[in-house]
Amino acid sequence: MNEWKAGNKEFLLAILLSGVLAWVAAYFAYLSDIKFNFWTHALSVWFVLGGFIFGLGAALNKSCGVSTLSRLARGDARMFATILGWLVGWVILACWPPKIEVVRSSLPGEISYVPLIIVTVAISVWALLGDKKRIKLWFGMMGIGFLSGFIYIYQPRWPPSALLHQISLALIDGKQNAWPSSEQYLFFIALLLGMFLAAWRTKRFIFIPASFKYLSEHLLAGTLMGVGASIAMGGNSVQLLLALPTLSPSGFGAVAGMLLGIWGGHYIIRCFKWD
Repeated sequence: MNEWKAGNKEFLLAILLSGVLAWVAAYFAYLSDIKFNFWTHALSVWFVLGGFIFGLGAALNKSCGVSTLSRLARGDARMFATILGWLVGWVILACWPPKIEVVRSSLPGEISYVPLIIVTVAISVWALLGDKKRIKLWFGMMGIGFLSGFIYIYQPRWPPSALLHQISLALIDGKQNAWPSSEQYLFFIALLLGMFLAAWRTKRFIFIPASFKYLSEHLLAGTLMGVGASIAMGGNSVQLLLALPTLSPSGFGAVAGMLLGIWGGHYIIRCFKWD
């Protein structure tokens, strides 16, 4: 949203289309006889509301889900409070779930090859006709979606929000088999370690201490993100890289809500001088 306000609308568009190469991983899964589908849901106000709450929290946190981990790996101690807030948000919704009626969509939940391939070709041509900055932006964003598709094949619950969701349910239910697998924990640790090594190698690691004021603000922001992700059945990673490529109506509603929430969060930051 900052890029949009700065006049760089292409950056936001590249983020929204980052999952366009998901069809490559889906086709690989088809050839390898690996199950690759995603539950799609009908559009409802709940998904828009959940997206709005998540976007509001992300704006106040000044980072989305994966970006929060990246900031933590670069030494920003305030992100510990954000991650704790994610867990708090999931627990709140698990303890006091609203009466949400989720309707499955008639769509099969499979990757829509034809439209995604057409969009992929169009983006590639558009990027190659531009300068180096445009090429780096579009192919970089599509590369994220490309890798995420194969990660999903290996571990469908790879997003950090999914890990914390399982932990929150396990804490409430008390069932031993409800806890995340050791593989999920190792994947989470490897993700953080990779981000840390990248930050250290590029000399971007800077320890940023956190005061009580900052911790409380980011705890609130993280809680909003957790509540919103719970209602929308996934944060921005799930919506952009899975819901949109499967043309899930709920995904489009959730992403629209996130954009509105981010806009609202920036308004709060500007009016109330949120640090």
